Amino acid sequence: MNLTSILQPNCVIVPLKGKDKESVINELVNVLDQNGYLLNREIVLDAVLQREQTRSTGIGSGIAIPHGKCTGVRELVMAVGISPQGIDFDSIDGKDANIIVLLVSPQDRTGPHIQALARISRLMLDENFRSELQQAASAEKVYELIANRESE
Repeated sequence: MNLTSILQPNCVIVPLKGKDKESVINELVNVLDQNGYLLNREIVLDAVLQREQTRSTGIGSGIAIPHGKCTGVRELVMAVGISPQGIDFDSIDGKDANIIVLLVSPQDRTGPHIQALARISRLMLDENFRSELQQAASAEKVYELIANRESE
């Protein structure tokens, strides 16, 4: 799976304005909604927040991947935000998340959802790539970094 097939340039936020987990998730859901990618913003927000309450999506190394499956989307959608100051996502390593990747998919399409989670996780294994993303000064630069990595 190529992430640029689900991530649109207008769904990248640098820097995120939110200072906590819930406000950052709200911000990323809002950018998807404002760009017409959601059927129902409230259903999407509820699904992601409920998933977050079940178990934190802070996977460590400065990364969080809040996600959910619900009826609020037609297809798999993605938004990315960079928080230079970091957000407490109750990560397994205790570190704040600087790179937040939101994924939302329809309930009946588990395969693409899992493929996207796996692809994001694989990309984020590269410490240099993570560092470049964290230091990106603009949404355009973040999208460019992801697109370049996906074309390698």
